[in-house]
Amino acid sequence: MNGSPRSRTVGLAVVAAAATCWGTWPLFVRHGGQSGLVVGFLTMAVMALPSLVLARAFHLRDRGALVALVVIGVSDAANVALYFSALEAGPVVVAVLTHYLAPLLVALTAPLLLKEPRSRRALAALPLMLLGLFLVLPSGASGSAWQAGLFGGGSAVFYAALVLASRRAAVSFPPLAVTSFHAVVSALLLLVVFRERVVPTRFDAGLGLLLAGATVNGLLGAFLFNFGLPRIGAQLTGVLTYLEPLVAAVIGILLLGEPATGSTVLGLGLVLGAGTWTALER
Repeated sequence: MNGSPRSRTVGLAVVAAAATCWGTWPLFVRHGGQSGLVVGFLTMAVMALPSLVLARAFHLRDRGALVALVVIGVSDAANVALYFSALEAGPVVVAVLTHYLAPLLVALTAPLLLKEPRSRRALAALPLMLLGLFLVLPSGASGSAWQAGLFGGGSAVFYAALVLASRRAAVSFPPLAVTSFHAVVSALLLLVVFRERVVPTRFDAGLGLLLAGATVNGLLGAFLFNFGLPRIGAQLTGVLTYLEPLVAAVIGILLLGEPATGSTVLGLGLVLGAGTWTALER
């Protein structure tokens, strides 16, 4: 990690920018006029474009890293399919907060899978985050709210698997290569599994909006995140990524007309606070 003040400032700025960009996904999904599956496929297809150039620069001899890329690709295909479907299905705040169980899942499973020190804060934060998610669910929650929560929680499981596999792939591939190469696997898998359901149904301004989101939030956001991570380390990065659910929740309430009750605000605070507290553990 580059410890110069300027590098640290740049790292903080770009990771915060990436997380803020990701928080705007609800606007693209709700106004793009396409299904969550289409949004996920378009995002992966755009992220895969640099691989056309990058593939020539690598000699793919590290089989472990190649297997990790495939695992990342499969995990991210499931992640985007579930997460964008969650944003489409029900309340934004429910979708994004259940998706943000992922950092907690990583903290809980990394000691078992990667032999890292166990996080005591993660164990303590788990019941707090679950309570926060319970409070965020609207009173007498409809089927759509539960569906958004189930899809979001499912995406968290696959995103956690993606993060863990990325540790291995990063041994042989730089961040942009990991981002782009795995997206090839993700896009192909989504196309094979869902077929015509990932093909845009309308070619209009909404499709242009989604392609802009795939470029800015997908490709550029991932690059900024991976560019900033080594400059500030995992601890601060984990804290800054909680800007995503915060921005998404504010957008849902202010721009998409979703209700904000006292329990919603309390639940949001519990999830963000517990997540940030866990990420700050040394």
